[in-house]
Amino acid sequence: MLAAVRSYTISEYARPKWLARALKEPKKLPILMAIPAILFLVVGSITGLLDFTPDLSEGIKHYKFFSTWLVDMHMLPAAIFAVAVFALGLKRFLGDIHQNALVEGKTNKETIAVGGFIVALLKVIPTILTHNKFSECTENNDRQIAHLLTMYGFIGLFIVTSVIFVLIYGSYLLPDGPVHGPWSQLNPIKWLANVAGVSLIVGTALMIKNRSSKKDQVSGYWDWYLIYLAFGLGVTGMGAELTRLAGWAAVTFTAYYIHLFLVFSLIAYLPFSKLAHLVYRTAAMAYNEYAGRNF
Repeated sequence: MLAAVRSYTISEYARPKWLARALKEPKKLPILMAIPAILFLVVGSITGLLDFTPDLSEGIKHYKFFSTWLVDMHMLPAAIFAVAVFALGLKRFLGDIHQNALVEGKTNKETIAVGGFIVALLKVIPTILTHNKFSECTENNDRQIAHLLTMYGFIGLFIVTSVIFVLIYGSYLLPDGPVHGPWSQLNPIKWLANVAGVSLIVGTALMIKNRSSKKDQVSGYWDWYLIYLAFGLGVTGMGAELTRLAGWAAVTFTAYYIHLFLVFSLIAYLPFSKLAHLVYRTAAMAYNEYAGRNF
């Protein structure tokens, strides 16, 4: 029942609706995944930012194969698109919740005060980060560790990506020019990246194990899509690093290419995937706190 509600919420508020519908159809997944893969190839070939015969005289460096510029000219628009979709969807979502609360007499606030809502949001974030709702429910106890590992894996990788983004583009201001990877294994950022990557892989692997072992619960394509996408992100990311260290140029470049179009898919399709329910659920919990009522 809850899965159906989540699916309906995302389908109702995420725009464009055709993309939300497409992501729920297994037969259209290869097309959706092929879009970034082909886009990278076409744009990279036209701009010369994708080099299938990079200079390896100074060792294997992913940016010489797939330029950082090529990465960000795709990832940044995808991120902006996802934020815009979420912003418009949340505006409609909260508006509907508030109007319903007014009709039912469960709040006397005519409008949602931005400041008050932000305060309420800050109050519910600890519940989200600790997954207290899972620990309070015995049935979901075995899922808590898997979800926490996956969530903190994503958070760690987001921090790493953000820091490296600032370092790379900030270094263009330096006299010696931009600073690119690969980063030393002794670098704290690399530590965080490795720990977060392992956390993501272990967390999603546990999710797969937990779902597969519960024969009384049916997991559909929409559930498995997100789990395997996250698992694939972790495996290809760590795989690209390990094969680079091993000196396997062709393998590491292939793993890196796959990793990047999986990252693009995660970002661009995020507002239409099951993971979007976390955003809407957080907004609903914040409104619940803000209005002082229980859903």
